[in-house]
Amino acid sequence: MEFQGLGRILVVVGSVILLLGIGFMFWDKIPFLGKLPGDIRVERENFRFYFPITTGIVISILVSVILWIVSHFRK
Repeated sequence: MEFQGLGRILVVVGSVILLLGIGFMFWDKIPFLGKLPGDIRVERENFRFYFPITTGIVISILVSVILWIVSHFRK
C-alpha cells in the first residue's frame, strides 16, 4: 500500500488548516483588511451588509502568487 502519498496529503491539508486558523486568530489585528477602498459596507438600524470585494481580490492575488512560486520551485 502507498501510505507515503497519503501522509503527504495529510501534512498538506493539516498545514492549510493550521494557516487558516492562525489567519482567523489575527484577522482583526491586520488594520487594512476589510477596510480597503472598494469594500462595500452598509449598516442600518436592523440591517448590516458587508461585501469585501477589494479585500477578496487582494487575497486572491496573494494566494495565486504564492502558489505560482511553489509550483515554480517544484519543477
